[in-house]
Amino acid sequence: MEIGSVTTPFGRRSMTLALLAGQFISRDIEPGKSVDKWKLFRSLCAAKRRLGISDRTLAVLNALLSFYPENTLSGETSLVVFPSNVQLSLRAHGMAEATLRRHLAALVDAGLVARKDSPNGKRYARKTRDGAIGTAFGFSLAPLLARSGEIERLAAEAEADRMELQRLRERLTLCRRDIAKLIDVVLVEVPGHWTSMQEDFRSLVQAIPRTPDIADLTPLVVAFETLREQVANQLQKHIKPHEMSGNPDQTERHKQESKPESIIELERCSRNERLDGQAIEPANKAKRAFPLGMVLKACPEIMNYGPDGAVRSWRDLMIAAVTVRSMLGVYPSAYQEACEVMGPENAGVAVACILERAGHINSAGGYLRDLTAKARQGKFSLGPMLMALLRANGFDGRGVS
Repeated sequence: MEIGSVTTPFGRRSMTLALLAGQFISRDIEPGKSVDKWKLFRSLCAAKRRLGISDRTLAVLNALLSFYPENTLSGETSLVVFPSNVQLSLRAHGMAEATLRRHLAALVDAGLVARKDSPNGKRYARKTRDGAIGTAFGFSLAPLLARSGEIERLAAEAEADRMELQRLRERLTLCRRDIAKLIDVVLVEVPGHWTSMQEDFRSLVQAIPRTPDIADLTPLVVAFETLREQVANQLQKHIKPHEMSGNPDQTERHKQESKPESIIELERCSRNERLDGQAIEPANKAKRAFPLGMVLKACPEIMNYGPDGAVRSWRDLMIAAVTVRSMLGVYPSAYQEACEVMGPENAGVAVACILERAGHINSAGGYLRDLTAKARQGKFSLGPMLMALLRANGFDGRGVS
């Protein structure tokens, strides 16, 4: 809707509602209000999508702000800047004049600046007798000052959305990784038909948009976490002792000679302990789990393989142990046997210890077989192994839970 027109060096320009609105906004400045212009500009950059402006438009606004002599926009001073298009182009990194005019119009349409036209349409200022600027014609920054509170609120909302989107992306990435690892494990270890879960996983991955927003990711994260829970539940059923069908006599050929002593080298042997640092414990105590907090302090590496990259419960630890078992090349039969002899919790702890000292063990599978054999005879306890790793990680073992 056109209300009138004015003449400019580039021809007649229509007086639109946006131009008129900018003039009205300029009248709404509270007395004594002021704001740091560069802080406000940073808020504009954060809220640019909500305000419907582009990077190039912001570059032109940055150039306009540079012509305002003070760092603080204040209603007590003239807020009109009057650079020529040539000067503006230079400060806007050599932007072409036609492009410059287009982005100046975008600033006006967005209600961020207002035109204050002279009778001949040019930008200039008249000075008083003492040299101060009296009347100026050009672009008024008053709408920026008037809307500073709104702009800062929009910037805060945009930052909150950015953080929420980042959090959803992280959850989605971790969940996707967890499902891929768990499916790889269950395909090898758990008999059954996993085609439907694989297809569900593939469909969810294909549904992820290239540039997702919060509305896209929120339902996808819920769907991925639900699928992960389904796979984890199947895996948990498999690792329960009464559901295991492994043959204790089943063995695999060791590719390299295992050296059980290597993981205990950090702990000095006492007179009452065996040479490998493992005190003999009665068989009826073999399946007693240690405090989870103590295990995680002794073996922090295992936490990277839990759901969402964390271990919050014994269930998470056992899921992580199955993933690590596969990664270290330990045969399923070796881990099954360890679960039957030590109990699933202690078998998971043993795998966590092996992971922590994987660089010092030639064959993780052979090492676990050897520990299982000693546990079957009542000649192995996880206590000294955990204490050695606690001391290696800077804990003395006292007050650890």
